[in-house]
Amino acid sequence: MIPALLLALGLFAILFDPFGVEHALSRRLFDAYQRHLPYSGGEAGVTAFDLPAMDEDSLARATRALAASGARLVVFAGPPDTSLSPQALLAKLLPGPAFDAARAALSRLPEPGHDLAEALTAVKGVVPVALGIAGRPLQVKTKFLYRGADDPFGKLPRMTEGAGALPILERTTAGIAAFNLPADADGVVRRMPLAFRLGDLLVPGLAVEALRLAENRAAITVTTDARDPLSFLTGVGIAGMETAKGWVPADRNGAIHPRFARPAPHRRAVTPDAALAGMIAVIGPAGANVETPLGRDSVAGVVAQSIRALATGEILARPSWARLAEALLLALAGGAALLLLRFGLGWAAALLLGALALFALGSWYLFVGGGLLIDSATPGLTLAAMLAGGALAAVWEVQTARRALRLAFADSLPRATIEKIARQPGLLNIEGELRNVTYLVCGVRGLSLLAEGWCEDAAGFTRLMREVLAPLIDQVLAHGGTIDRLTAEGFAAFWNAPLPDADHAVHACDAANGMAIMAARVTEAIALDRKTRGLAPISIEIGVGLATGQAIAGGFGGYGRMGYSVNGDPVVLAGRIQALSHHYGPAVIVAAETRAAAERSFAFLEVDSLGDAGAPVKLYAMLGNPVVRASPKFRALTVFHDHIFQAIRKQQWAKARELIAQCRRLSGASQQLYDLHLARIAYFETHPPGADWDGAFRQILN
Repeated sequence: MIPALLLALGLFAILFDPFGVEHALSRRLFDAYQRHLPYSGGEAGVTAFDLPAMDEDSLARATRALAASGARLVVFAGPPDTSLSPQALLAKLLPGPAFDAARAALSRLPEPGHDLAEALTAVKGVVPVALGIAGRPLQVKTKFLYRGADDPFGKLPRMTEGAGALPILERTTAGIAAFNLPADADGVVRRMPLAFRLGDLLVPGLAVEALRLAENRAAITVTTDARDPLSFLTGVGIAGMETAKGWVPADRNGAIHPRFARPAPHRRAVTPDAALAGMIAVIGPAGANVETPLGRDSVAGVVAQSIRALATGEILARPSWARLAEALLLALAGGAALLLLRFGLGWAAALLLGALALFALGSWYLFVGGGLLIDSATPGLTLAAMLAGGALAAVWEVQTARRALRLAFADSLPRATIEKIARQPGLLNIEGELRNVTYLVCGVRGLSLLAEGWCEDAAGFTRLMREVLAPLIDQVLAHGGTIDRLTAEGFAAFWNAPLPDADHAVHACDAANGMAIMAARVTEAIALDRKTRGLAPISIEIGVGLATGQAIAGGFGGYGRMGYSVNGDPVVLAGRIQALSHHYGPAVIVAAETRAAAERSFAFLEVDSLGDAGAPVKLYAMLGNPVVRASPKFRALTVFHDHIFQAIRKQQWAKARELIAQCRRLSGASQQLYDLHLARIAYFETHPPGADWDGAFRQILN
């Protein structure tokens, strides 16, 4: 649910951006792209001047110098300073006859802008007007045309007031435009509006009006985005603008996004220069700086860069379909990741990281190849948040499952098994399933007799049993077994449930072999400890029964108590084998199915045949590893046992006695086992089993 919620939030931010998060992330990304790959194609016929003073005399001298140099267009990126004009000084004079002469002299001087207007008669010029402040009514020198069925200018920035240029400049100049440079919420200028709306009047931006005059166009022509399917929902806006280089893209609000160059120092004085022939000159006030994606630049520099971008077609485009495409790709990647989360965090993480890389590379490729602004930051952040959220949720679920499993199975399941089930809870099927398991029952032989000697030290006996059983249980857990139950005299365990174990019989035999070794070591340690303390020695032996077969595995219990266990024939058979193990001598006795499954890894010797209502079950003593099985002594012992049991099954009692007598002299032979079989032979000699006897010693089981 956490990754799904994060995906939904990411999609909502991309499509609607109610808090400006997507816009903030995307513009930071696009700024980084421009810093890494700025425009580097040169001035393209546009140069900027930062004049220390913007008074009329300075502007007039600069305009005459540019006209003499052959410049084709002069663009003023700021209004002339008229604070020292005759009219301004006249307004500051005090009333009274003392200043009448001064008033008369100032009244005879030319109106403000006279010298600059005279200079503009020799060269085309664009005079700026200010929008957003009150002043005299505006006039414009151009008209706007659009290609398409619907008026696209309704999306332009709207202004409620404006201040026109000096009347003499309005009459003289070739173009009038707004010098407003709207910045984003972070104060960075990234876009240049093609035009503004002032009531019913359309006022062009400086860069657009300058390009119109430079290209000798009578009107500014734009195209509508009426063919865009999204315009049905959002209304018709501007799609682009016509230039000599073709159509340049604009956003639907009528703004272009220039590809900026790195800011460079601009000229601070205008003198006649042949290099200025045919140039567009932008004159702005020194010290009037704005922030751009590539750093601080002067107002004149930003206007010059916008004109250059329009003239060369180096415009960045944020298509109207970009948000839908970003949302769709994010939905596909995020949805696929949510599906893969069902199979584990690893596959989902791989997909999310791959999608994140593809988003980033695709966005960069489109920027480099086509100047397209496709946001990979918001989808990437969403995917990263999904990955982090999924990881945290998975960790939380694993921790919760681990705690629950430890409470339920800390004493029965190995730590590694608990970890696996915590990561994949589906591995623990408590509903019930049929499994081929190997079941082990371990008990201390002669426990009742041993307990009689400890009646006066119950705590000591309990401690002794813990010292005996703890290392045996550790062997089961170390070999992947599950502890089924603990009793005062031993415990039971099983393999191949709840986790699958293809070699469950081998692993159970490994554990049993380790238990026999550990039992001998524990017995030695206890004997040494008792001898050190001057106590009488005690004899501790264990018996282990192993059986393999089909069992039902699942959760068993009731009244709020439940445990994972198995139930079936191998459970009963293993308990019977353990109960009889004291008759055979060796500690570990296995059924025929267990021996067949683990024969390649251990040495097994036939010792008995159990019989009940069904077919007899052969029992085998586990005597060691493959090294023991390959030894001549064990092979000789195996041959004798084969002959002994063949003779017994054929009721050849004398021959069986003779073979047992010979076998007693072999190394590794169990005298206790042979005593058992000699007693049975004596019994059957007086109580013949019958011609259809299957070889099982049923009477002795009581």
